[in-house]
Amino acid sequence: MPQTEYLIKARSRTGHLVESKIRAASESDALVRIRQMGMTPIAVEVAHSGMSMEIRLGKGRVKPKDLAIFSRQFATMLSSGLPILRCLGILAEQTQSSRLRDLLIEVRDEVERGDALSESMTRHKEFPPIMVSMVRAGETGGFLDSTMLQVADSLEADVRLRGKIKSALTYPIAVGVIAVLITTGMLVFVVPVFTQLFAAFGGELPMPTQILVGMSNVVKNPLFFVPFLTFIIGFSLWYRANKHSIRVRNVVDPLKFRLPVFGKLFQKVALARFTRNFSTLMHSGVPILTSLDIVGDTAGNVVISRAVADVKESVRQGTGMAKPLQEHAVFPPMVVQMISVGEDTGALDTMLRKIADFYDQEVEATTEQLMALIEPIMIMVLGGIVGGMIVAMYLPIFKIFEVIK
Repeated sequence: MPQTEYLIKARSRTGHLVESKIRAASESDALVRIRQMGMTPIAVEVAHSGMSMEIRLGKGRVKPKDLAIFSRQFATMLSSGLPILRCLGILAEQTQSSRLRDLLIEVRDEVERGDALSESMTRHKEFPPIMVSMVRAGETGGFLDSTMLQVADSLEADVRLRGKIKSALTYPIAVGVIAVLITTGMLVFVVPVFTQLFAAFGGELPMPTQILVGMSNVVKNPLFFVPFLTFIIGFSLWYRANKHSIRVRNVVDPLKFRLPVFGKLFQKVALARFTRNFSTLMHSGVPILTSLDIVGDTAGNVVISRAVADVKESVRQGTGMAKPLQEHAVFPPMVVQMISVGEDTGALDTMLRKIADFYDQEVEATTEQLMALIEPIMIMVLGGIVGGMIVAMYLPIFKIFEVIK
């Protein structure tokens, strides 16, 4: 039977007004489904296209934190004995993310029509592959509630990792931007004033001052800053559009691990994410080859993906994982040995989880060390830039009296 999209207004259990869209065979069917979701219908009308449609600037996106909250709440409701459809309806009502609300309503409609939950999630790219595979394994084994708890743990750990990376990068980026703005402002507005003063007195300027004046003339020249600004904006837009392409990642991803200060941090984050996702999939009963396919795609770095491809071929041939991992420098000997022991003892998922916990602690310790190290360095750099420019501007003043004499 063809489905029609209806715009509904209803009151939730807590008395809040809910406005959303659902697809149903008829208006009466839409009313029944609203009541099944535990809400009191107020108005139901066909969602018309055209100028009367709700205007949205893009579809928005679902944050990992929203997915983690959804997974934990979903697991709690399932363990309490609530049906899947009822759980999805309640979660769609109370989520703060408008995009996730729309997704859950669509998933609920598809499940109600007879699709499996994992099959419905596959159609929406907002649900990560690791989540879809674990839901499929939970559906097959009949332990979806415990699987959703593992999904929540994995997503929450990933959110914590992202937070640590942001905290480590925020300060140097902010100080760097401030240094660029201060330097540009002084070159454009302050140095020209002193240049006119020096020209009025005549005489030869010291070399540092000549360099500073030359930099000011270059920065103020439209033939420099217009092409330079155009290049920066163009490159930023190009990189934003192509940063996920394999050609760009083949160049950028290996460079991340070679950075002088942050390279080790990026490596530890990648290892923690790889081992945690792999452990979660293995513990949920996902076959090892399927798990390797998923963690290769979700590793976030092409260096890890290449290593996983070698491991997958080795496992397919019946050999272990340790040997191909030894050929990739991104995996330290400790990781290789623990994975080898996990294979020999049949506790690979446990070993992988221990590795992930170890690197979580390493990331936290490394972040604290970097913050303690970077803060004074950035202050010294910023002070050196501003102080050097001030010294260069005031050097000619000491020669003014000689010129006057």
